[in-house]
Amino acid sequence: MASDRWEPAAFKTRVDRLLHGFVAQEADQFSAIDPLLGPVAEQLEAAVADGKRLRASFCYWGWRAVGQPDSDALVRAAASMELVHAAAVVHDDLIDDSKLRHGRPTAHIALRGAVRRRPRSDAAARSLAMLVGDLLMALAGQLFTTSGLPAAYLARARPLWSVMARELIAGECLEILRTGVEPDTTASLKVIQYKTAKYTVEQPLLIGGALAGASGRLREGYSAYGLPLGEAFQLRDDLLGLFGDPEVTGKDNADDVRGHRPTALLAETWRLASEDQRERLRTLLGRRGPGGEGLEAVRELMRGLGAPARVEDMINVRVEEALDVLHELDMPPQAAAALTALAHSAALRLS
Repeated sequence: MASDRWEPAAFKTRVDRLLHGFVAQEADQFSAIDPLLGPVAEQLEAAVADGKRLRASFCYWGWRAVGQPDSDALVRAAASMELVHAAAVVHDDLIDDSKLRHGRPTAHIALRGAVRRRPRSDAAARSLAMLVGDLLMALAGQLFTTSGLPAAYLARARPLWSVMARELIAGECLEILRTGVEPDTTASLKVIQYKTAKYTVEQPLLIGGALAGASGRLREGYSAYGLPLGEAFQLRDDLLGLFGDPEVTGKDNADDVRGHRPTALLAETWRLASEDQRERLRTLLGRRGPGGEGLEAVRELMRGLGAPARVEDMINVRVEEALDVLHELDMPPQAAAALTALAHSAALRLS
């Protein structure tokens, strides 16, 4: 990307090429240990096959907004954010028992074939998927530290990795602990902030900024921009999870309902509902694996209460909050333009 003009498709291609090559090489070395490991190695590659590459983009512009030039070494470091995401997705799908991701079987479903004739094959497949996620996280650290950036730059950013891991895992734990309890919007937003917002937008920006030597003022601006935008990103996921087109999202839109996940959409529905409507919702959510009619009944109840529109408003407020921060920060015009475009693409999407 020699030009200062932000070309998202070109950047995505650049990150894809780097990730696919790096993970393919690691998968080859892994499967060379024993032929039995072949299916596991395939899931390593499948985990990075697709993606919007938003986290790499935010890390890249966290660097560029300081005034640093384009750098292949920086792109390599930024791509490591996508391996963190890949690891989180494998673990998240495992925790939620999700069957589809990007229109393909998730890792723990795909790996059933490798252990079909083993005792407790489903549990074995889940264990293999857990280890795929663990290895992806290790590879993220390897890609970052071997990016080619100076050691002094890497040292500035390294402490943020433990913060990112702590907050991400705290968010996953909070989601598990909040599942099945009475829905609460404040609690749901806290889950969103820690499970998604921080590692999707804020931490990649801060890591890119730390690599570049960003000032304290700019780092504060990254957080003020990144947190509301990261929340908007997950709120959009909540809406798409139930109201999106599975052909476009690549996910089963019954997952959130079946798993009783503490989404802000469910919490807002609960807050707006009468006692009779809450009883109706309890009945619908209590069904084991609600089918098409049950899902449509949940959607109808939510629409009738205006909950989707309320979540849409929450998204818009957060995007505007993030964009307002950009106007106050001293950064190159191309960085401000790119971060503005990224804000819209993160929050206003169909998948």
